[in-house]
Amino acid sequence: MIFAENLSKQFDDILAVDHINFDVVAGKVLVLLGPNGAGKTTTVRMLTSVLRPTSGHAKVAGFDVVTQADRVRASVGVLTEHHGLYGRMNAREYLKFYGNLYGLSNKQIEIRSLELLEKFGLGDVIKKRLGEYSKGMRQKLALVRAMLHDPPVLLLDEPTSAMDPESAKTVRDTIHGLRNSQRTILLCTHNLSEAESLADQIAIIRRGKIIYQGEPVSLKHELLGMPIYEAEVAGNFNGYTPVLPAGIKIISRTETIMQFEVDDPMKSNPILLRDMVHAGLDVFSFRELPRSLEQAYLEAVSRNVEQIDG
Repeated sequence: MIFAENLSKQFDDILAVDHINFDVVAGKVLVLLGPNGAGKTTTVRMLTSVLRPTSGHAKVAGFDVVTQADRVRASVGVLTEHHGLYGRMNAREYLKFYGNLYGLSNKQIEIRSLELLEKFGLGDVIKKRLGEYSKGMRQKLALVRAMLHDPPVLLLDEPTSAMDPESAKTVRDTIHGLRNSQRTILLCTHNLSEAESLADQIAIIRRGKIIYQGEPVSLKHELLGMPIYEAEVAGNFNGYTPVLPAGIKIISRTETIMQFEVDDPMKSNPILLRDMVHAGLDVFSFRELPRSLEQAYLEAVSRNVEQIDG
């Protein structure tokens, strides 16, 4: 549903997007991570046929972003950093204007508008001028506009920016629901915990290049090494020397806590746990130590800087 192959964009002597590749199928969410100026917004603009690629090609909902630009625009819902709201309009007028552009009937616009405005907590401010909306309210209305024509593909730039926690959760729940209904979503965000909760795939972009790409779990494994587990016992280990299965390495140990790296937890952890119980230890905690996407992201960026500087 969103396909890019060697997609590039050159502005004079600046290569803003440098031969990037990805393929997002229906029902999946790709989160694009990177610092400001990394090329995320330029990528989204090419995928919406606003910018013409310098080289490479891309398809959205099966349509070529260059030769079928009108079909692409009709198939995507876009939330950009700058919303372009018309301050003198109210929400109903604003959505009717965009619904007409999308080719919806007045009845379709009315039903869909009310449904989405209620979902995002804007039902009570339908008649209020948009110039009086708070930043969070504007963000929610821009998201309603992006979803108004029920597009198969959504391109969302910082969808929960400026929202209160309750509204942000509503948006995340909505994204999960859209995934379950086989929508395809590309999401740009600086909120790494949000990215981790939503992403099927992560692509980290820096200076126009995708430097790492994969599932969140595999990215953390690649960038941070083997997962680390911790066993804690009541009392103490009393000189216990474990029979370690292949692929386990003890990295830290106190009288009551032992931490170890594990190559294949599904295979090795049950063996180690049985050995502890057989040795008479009272194991009351055996868990994986959490490793965040933020740690993996910072490691990826750090490695990339070292490669460039080196």
